Amino acid sequence: MSDFGVREVERTLGLSRSVIQTLVRAGFVSPVRGPRNAYRFSFRDLVLLKAARELTLAQVPPRRIAQALKRLRHSLPEHVPLSGLRIYADGDRVAVSEGNRRWRADSGQYLLDFDIRQHAEGVAVVSHRSTARHTSADRYFDEACRLENAYPGKALKVYRQALAIDPAHAPAAANLGRLLHLEGALDEAERVYRAAIARCGPDALLLFNLAVLLEDLERYKEACAAYEAAVDVQPDLADGHYNLAMLLEAMGDRQKALRHLKHYRKLVR
Repeated sequence: MSDFGVREVERTLGLSRSVIQTLVRAGFVSPVRGPRNAYRFSFRDLVLLKAARELTLAQVPPRRIAQALKRLRHSLPEHVPLSGLRIYADGDRVAVSEGNRRWRADSGQYLLDFDIRQHAEGVAVVSHRSTARHTSADRYFDEACRLENAYPGKALKVYRQALAIDPAHAPAAANLGRLLHLEGALDEAERVYRAAIARCGPDALLLFNLAVLLEDLERYKEACAAYEAAVDVQPDLADGHYNLAMLLEAMGDRQKALRHLKHYRKLVR
């Protein structure tokens, strides 16, 4: 059943329309067409969109994401709740954990896991962290990731706790800013991003999230600068090139827009 339009997906996941269109074009989801040929997304599509977005930012190759999510799509239930399911980057591959089981999403191969935890209900998409020992800030970050879908208000508090311990924890700042953006606290979200960039230095995800926020605030020149900084830090950030191309096109810089659009197409190909 396809219950969600593009606007509802934007509001639910905190993704911009251009990012959603990018993920659809890349084949990560296959929504049906509704009235006026508009996209209609199922709950499974929302899960896969969120996973594709986070895995892309974790620098998993687009082809591997598409293959893994295509296989995973058939095993996901139609509706919530999904108890303890996590989709995450394990190196440059996509893995899934549920309860005490871990397996590769593309092959179904089971994996050993010496760090099993109980997860809250809902879907948490997180990046695999290679450190052998989590710091206190990491533990708060992981907990907030698990809370995001079902309890966003609690997740905000836990992300803030992670940053209180480690003010340079870029993933916590990126997720906190995105949740604040989704909640409509745009000024606070901008402060979080800029403070984190000042502490951490140029970080592709922080810069990208800041650019999306500035674009929503219609501060287009600043948004362009932030997108350009993001793709300078991470040249294979496909979403950054695509969003920048669309924004430059709207601002009348067609030549520069085409250059970034070609770069985007090369990356997703």
